[in-house]
Amino acid sequence: MKEKPGIATAIPRRRYRLGEFTITVLGEIESTDGRTYRYIAAVICGQDPEPGMYITAEPGSHGQRGEFELRIIMQDGAEVIDHAERWSDLDAFVEEVIKIVSRVLQLTDETPYQLM
Repeated sequence: MKEKPGIATAIPRRRYRLGEFTITVLGEIESTDGRTYRYIAAVICGQDPEPGMYITAEPGSHGQRGEFELRIIMQDGAEVIDHAERWSDLDAFVEEVIKIVSRVLQLTDETPYQLM
């Protein structure tokens, strides 16, 4: 994965099961890639040890104070999909992550279950 987040340390904040996928949301992230992350959601399929998708909340790069970028990272690259202050809030971030994962992985019939 080209733009995989470099995670030195992080604290797991939430974990969900969505179909055969596990979504782990990390906070208090110390990165090794020069980026600042508020949250990182790592999406893992089954027993695969490597996430196949990440969704991150990062302080905005285009100068808006308090604004965070919502970025999706997959095998074929990364894209900023939204900018908003609300991505600094854990509940709002998690709610959007579940919507994105459901849509991208076509899991709209699955119900997310919080594991942690």
